[in-house]
Amino acid sequence: MLSDTVVEREPHSLSSTGEGPSFLNEFEVSLVQKAEALLDTENPSEAKIVRRRFDCLRSFGTTVTLFPTIRENQLLRGYVRNEQQLIKALVGLAPSSHLLRIPARIQAVRSFLVTKFHSFSLLYKILPPDSGLYKSVRSVLFSTMFVIMIEDVYFSCLDEPSLREEIKIRLADELISLWDSGAEPAMIRHFSALETLWQVRNDSPPSFGTMDGTSELLRISIDMEEVWHNFLLNQSASEETKWALDEFLFGLSYEELLAVRSRLRRFGINAVDFNEVRSYLAAPPAYTKIDNSDPRYIYDFYVERKEAALLRKHLKVPGPRKTLEEIYLEYRMTL
Repeated sequence: MLSDTVVEREPHSLSSTGEGPSFLNEFEVSLVQKAEALLDTENPSEAKIVRRRFDCLRSFGTTVTLFPTIRENQLLRGYVRNEQQLIKALVGLAPSSHLLRIPARIQAVRSFLVTKFHSFSLLYKILPPDSGLYKSVRSVLFSTMFVIMIEDVYFSCLDEPSLREEIKIRLADELISLWDSGAEPAMIRHFSALETLWQVRNDSPPSFGTMDGTSELLRISIDMEEVWHNFLLNQSASEETKWALDEFLFGLSYEELLAVRSRLRRFGINAVDFNEVRSYLAAPPAYTKIDNSDPRYIYDFYVERKEAALLRKHLKVPGPRKTLEEIYLEYRMTL
């Protein structure tokens, strides 16, 4: 039974552009205009392709704003549909059941995010790396992809039976805030923490060495906030957290890490490098190697770990049954 928990929130406001919450923000609009102007002088045919793509994106954003707001009560033939019912659906339904049970505006916002990613990805491929706009476009790409990823993490946590109902209600409310604001990351409380975790991992590839994870953990922990350090202390006795952290740090599955470490012990090897680790495996690595030039690899890495965790859970075999991101978000939600 869903409780009557009331979640406090700030009043909703539209973007400063006045066009509505699903449009690009002012920085992104300016970035696209500068890119189009640059391409107009250097490659008019490509400028035309970019302009057409972003015209389509803006039209899509206009369409999204035409759908009823998620927080608006609707009465249809005596049936009331409101925000509390949406929260109830998000908390009570399995993720596989969400597609046809959540409002059209939510699906439209999520599709808008993917379309936005592809639009800026086109710009990223076309712009010359020394243009001065390249890094900014890359930043928008990563930020958009992180929003898509955080939705996945939230949905996974909503499907976790051990989480208390009041925590799931807060998770659902934060998701609704994200969707209702037109996927503005600032509207979701834990976005910056997970974004920092992913960004630091992307910038700190594993060095392997003794395979104890100490150097990798130190590298990613330097730029993390105090809550992260408290999380590590709080979870120091949890085997599942250690396993999930190892997968996150080394980019190998739990099963692969067992095999590599077993071989190191068997042959008395003290340290190993990247290429040697790959040669120890009987098959190609289970997880995608992160390429920091393309944010899609970070997304793939998360999804692959999540799917492996779900498979272990169903088969009831050893290893992490949640990703590090899920465990970390669950910890933050209990504070």
